[in-house]
Amino acid sequence: MTDLVSERLILRPWDTSDIKAVVEAERRPSWASDFPAEGDTVITDLIASNPDWLSPFGHRLIIERATEEVVGSLGLFWPPSDGQVEIGYGVVPSRQGRGYASEAAAALTSFALTLDDVNTVHANVEQSNPACARMLEKAGFSRYDGPDELISYRRTTG
Repeated sequence: MTDLVSERLILRPWDTSDIKAVVEAERRPSWASDFPAEGDTVITDLIASNPDWLSPFGHRLIIERATEEVVGSLGLFWPPSDGQVEIGYGVVPSRQGRGYASEAAAALTSFALTLDDVNTVHANVEQSNPACARMLEKAGFSRYDGPDELISYRRTTG
């Protein structure tokens, strides 16, 4: 599987040793001091139950190029449904506010939209989380109608 590289980040696919380390609470020297965050722990439990999510199209670690530390994770919920995949993401508190989430989401979304089966990447944000909504807008997503309790965003090939 190929890493995706952006200006400040490397998006590397999770592997089974990464999953095992998080599940077993084994600290790695390449992790930021506050990695894994709660969301990373939740996703590793899901990946452990769904090993097919360890694919070129699945979940990736966010690595800060300057320090080579893992500072979060993001992923596509594969396979596509009617040409659409959902994206999820999280950056550890020590690295928030630096634009890493939008940079990572933009890179993974651009990759996803080159795939034959994908024409839309979408995400839903709780109305109580305006920072997440701004992050998606910075990553090139546009708001569209969705469920009342959520704000829905998408980025398409067209």
